[in-house]
Amino acid sequence: MKINYDRAKCCGHNRCYSLAPEIWDVDDEGYAILRLEGDIPAELEEKAQLTADNCPEFAITVEA
Repeated sequence: MKINYDRAKCCGHNRCYSLAPEIWDVDDEGYAILRLEGDIPAELEEKAQLTADNCPEFAITVEA
């Protein structure tokens, strides 16, 4: 599973960071930063999907 993140769509609501700080961080301007590269570990797949489902701008997508 991989996460795709479109920073241009991000408005800085930080729901992703609130739901999964293991996967997301926030930069100095309040925008999300993906902390992981490559495949998401199996134990974080559910949280990755949760962040995609809760992004109001649809800036996060998950692919199997």
